[in-house]
Amino acid sequence: MQLSFFGATGTVTGSKHLLEAGGHNLLIDCGLFQGFKQLRLRNWAPPPFDPGALDAVILSHAHIDHSGYLPLLVRQGFRGKVFCTAATRDLCGILLPDAAHLQEEEARFANQHGFSKHRPAQPLYTADDARKALKLFKGVDSGRNVDLGGGVSFRLIPNGHMLGSGCVAVTAEGGTVVFSGDLGRPNDSVMKAPEFVRHADWLVLESTYGNRLHAAVDPEQTLAEVVTRTAARGGVVVIPSFAVGRAQTILHHLARLKAVKRIPDIPVYLNSPMAIDATQLYAKHAAEHRLSRSEIHAMCVGAQAVNTPEESRRLNTMKGPMIIISASGMATGGRVLHHITQFGPDARNTLLFAGFQAGGTRGAAIMDGAESIKIHGEYVPIRAEVAMLDTLSSHADYAEMLEWLRHFDSAPKTTFLVHGEPAAADALRHHIEEALHWRVTVPDYLETARLR
Repeated sequence: MQLSFFGATGTVTGSKHLLEAGGHNLLIDCGLFQGFKQLRLRNWAPPPFDPGALDAVILSHAHIDHSGYLPLLVRQGFRGKVFCTAATRDLCGILLPDAAHLQEEEARFANQHGFSKHRPAQPLYTADDARKALKLFKGVDSGRNVDLGGGVSFRLIPNGHMLGSGCVAVTAEGGTVVFSGDLGRPNDSVMKAPEFVRHADWLVLESTYGNRLHAAVDPEQTLAEVVTRTAARGGVVVIPSFAVGRAQTILHHLARLKAVKRIPDIPVYLNSPMAIDATQLYAKHAAEHRLSRSEIHAMCVGAQAVNTPEESRRLNTMKGPMIIISASGMATGGRVLHHITQFGPDARNTLLFAGFQAGGTRGAAIMDGAESIKIHGEYVPIRAEVAMLDTLSSHADYAEMLEWLRHFDSAPKTTFLVHGEPAAADALRHHIEEALHWRVTVPDYLETARLR
């Protein structure tokens, strides 16, 4: 067997791992690169493997940095199956067409306003490409062994990161390779704890929070304080949020805070058709999370849905206090950019981020104190209060990862650390070596490892 790393090395985006085993070519995750321009340019370059030679793609979960390259992969010749859980399939049915629509919309906007260097600006892929990719999806049950033939099989193990997410365990040629995907937290307010994995000959482990511990603070207390002081100023709380997972968690906490009158009863707007649709799936896949039916109902009715572009633009003409939740979580695109342009320059307002901000994204720049950021070709001053709700992260920190690793019956032959900034990956390498005495390596982009 051999394992090649074509993404999520030195960064938290673009997850793509090619496992060649038992005569099969399996791509584990198929994500878009985000953040720094030199990373985003990889999305436009020819892939470092032959899409037509792939037998299957196995998705750990639906987030765009793990699934968003699929429409392009299909355009480039991939014709195999895309295996994932039913919830991941449902979410990708929302996420991939929306990602295509956003790219088409931004290309049109760039052409109308002439700020792109390309004439004309083109989307990376289209809604038609996304529809073709979705036809290849095949849902499988978590925990069930799926036989691919030739002595190769896999199963998905729930890992608590989001609806449908799981570790991918591939068995071939007498060995097992486990890909953690994005590992969730044991005490998440919405998702169930990750299931333990007992055995892996080789482990590919994420390292997003490899150098950090989540603060032991109540996220509702932080959220209540931000909303209350912003409302007292008559301001607007703009929350850039991932449409799937993070948006629903925020809605859940806002509903709880309003129910006990810990925050003012101000309007909440969910300005993301994708997030609106995804929220409905929490009722369909109720076995995968901790929320009761009444909590799902409160989450769904607690915000006013904003569907059309006209309704979205109208929000920018409204006065606070109010709360706007809009994609994307790192302010890389989507409707939230128009809200940051409108509300970011006013000190009465607050930009509240709710999770990890990858290097090179607008979210990271704002969190680092940038006085202005470039949106649609123009610089927007940032005078609004900037706050962070990092305790809502759906990624395990290094202590939680170590505790999960301690349940392995024996050490893998090698643990490969991916999906982390360089400092985070190296810190987690050190923690694992010191605490567990395992063999750990941090692979480079395009590196191939032979699994003996």
